[in-house]
Amino acid sequence: MLDGIMLLWFILTGLSVLFVAIDVWRTPEATALRWGFIILTVFAGPLAAIFYVLGCREPLPGTHEQYTAPTWKQVLGSTMHCASGDGLGIITGAAIGSILTLPFALDFTLEYVLGFSFGWLFFQAFAMRDMAGGDYLKSLRMTFIPEFLSMNLLMAGMVIVSKCWMAQVEGSTDPANAEFWFIMSMALIAGFLCAYPMNWWLVTRHLKHGMMTVRPMPPGGHEGHDMASMDHDTHHSGHGETSEHAQGGEHAHHDMNQGPRPGVILGVGALSVLILAGAVAIVAMMVPAAG
Repeated sequence: MLDGIMLLWFILTGLSVLFVAIDVWRTPEATALRWGFIILTVFAGPLAAIFYVLGCREPLPGTHEQYTAPTWKQVLGSTMHCASGDGLGIITGAAIGSILTLPFALDFTLEYVLGFSFGWLFFQAFAMRDMAGGDYLKSLRMTFIPEFLSMNLLMAGMVIVSKCWMAQVEGSTDPANAEFWFIMSMALIAGFLCAYPMNWWLVTRHLKHGMMTVRPMPPGGHEGHDMASMDHDTHHSGHGETSEHAQGGEHAHHDMNQGPRPGVILGVGALSVLILAGAVAIVAMMVPAAG
């Protein structure tokens, strides 16, 4: 039965990737988020395509700002950005760990380091550096805490599903088998769901961006504002280029004065670490080889 489910999943995933990879370039979205949807669809298949249509795809010309304004869509974009960057690193780490037959502790460490490094250093800080005025080091500082908090919840969901499920399916730890990729895809979806509440907190506290709208500058070089983005900071990239509008409570400069107090952030960080540690403990108890 699993073979039939996997075959259907991979067929739907292929069709979904084809649709999103072609259609997303018509959507006035930031390039990093466009690639995020494509990467997420590779692993989350039709579910990611549904997220794209419901949360980001502009239904009519000129309506993207209003369409993506609801908070749940902002959070969807934030979580998608996290899951695509971190998830790609985590799955790469899982594949390498499986090939090298690493013990659980080393495999988990490799997955976490690759997931966090790729998600933070590239997909967050580098891809979104314009929001820090083009300063990569400043972008690294701005994105570290949001990346850490979101990554911990994503990893917690992924490690439970992937390790516990693979222990029940013969051959699923081998990246050469379809079972490995199917289970890792399901694990990423589980991680996405676990990270969504944390990203809600981050977006509504102005610690992380949500969905964005990027439109060409008009001929006169004056950025056109829509009613949905008049209340938010915007980034001006110059005549003839693009302008990025941050929607739904996102401020382009991540004004930390408007965010939670350091003590609150520290407490949430400790909670995220405890959740991740709990997930590792569950795996250690349920999977003998992980102990």
